[in-house]
Amino acid sequence: MSARRILVTGGAGFIGSHYVRELVGGAYPAWAEVEVTVLDKLTYAGNLRNLEPVEGGYTFVHGDICDGELLADLVPGHDVVLNFAAESHVDRSIESAGEFVRTNVLGVQTLMQACLDAGTPRVVQISTDEVYGSVDEGSWDEDAPLAPNSPYSAAKAGGDMIARAYARTHGLPVAITRCGNNYGPYQYPEKIIPLFVTNLMDGRTVPLYGDGGNVRDWIHASDHCRGIQVVAEGGEPGEVYHIAGTAELSNLELTRRLLEAFGAGWDRVERVEDRKGHDRRYSLSDARLRRLGYAPRVPFEEGLAATVRWYEENRDWWEPLRKRSEDAT
Repeated sequence: MSARRILVTGGAGFIGSHYVRELVGGAYPAWAEVEVTVLDKLTYAGNLRNLEPVEGGYTFVHGDICDGELLADLVPGHDVVLNFAAESHVDRSIESAGEFVRTNVLGVQTLMQACLDAGTPRVVQISTDEVYGSVDEGSWDEDAPLAPNSPYSAAKAGGDMIARAYARTHGLPVAITRCGNNYGPYQYPEKIIPLFVTNLMDGRTVPLYGDGGNVRDWIHASDHCRGIQVVAEGGEPGEVYHIAGTAELSNLELTRRLLEAFGAGWDRVERVEDRKGHDRRYSLSDARLRRLGYAPRVPFEEGLAATVRWYEENRDWWEPLRKRSEDAT
């Protein structure tokens, strides 16, 4: 039996690289024999150092999912295409939405068309719980209406609708996954956990938006990627699958836990003006995915402690990224 050929777009980013490391490293026994292609534009958050642990185990293509000619050459022959490529930082989308619409909407359409033209047997579009907006109580199921509130989430919702349209109109075998807030190693230090961890390591303050009452559902990147793999192996084309986390925490509670990890006090917290249109709470019901045999494995306390250790032990990875980001502002 020949090896499956897998194309991972956005495979040098935080979650995409985690998936590639797991896949190439043999974490998914059903896909023990694979040939992996990584396509990445290598924007500020794409980093080939994220893939160093599996160097030599994949083929890298430097490119953009909005490049139709490139995709027409690249996609044919792959058995599965997983789209992790996205602009994903809400604050950046508020300041400048254009790249978010380009990558997260036009990029998805360009990729879906390439997969349709190539007759790709299975496609997975990786998305976010933020497309639903905010929920005061309970949890969204997969049939909840989309009501995004940030340019980022609106662009992701647009991409999801494009993927769904290709499934319904053309019969493209694409499934969509939506997940909560991810954490883990190799996450770009603009996101809250690596930002707070690296600031606390260096004796800096940490910025807490508003009253800190915004609630997020946290999941370790390894659990997220395993959920994606379950969908890639056995999900129904045209369906949406939620990948819920293991800890629903307010930003205030998350801050408390991180302060405790470093023996720091609340004097290290700087209250800052709340983000525009800041969603109050996200929560997903993942019953559909659990019926396929999925359950998260990483307790938040263990995963957070391991993540803190990783940043403590890998200053050479994150410090240049933080310096580059600060120099650019």
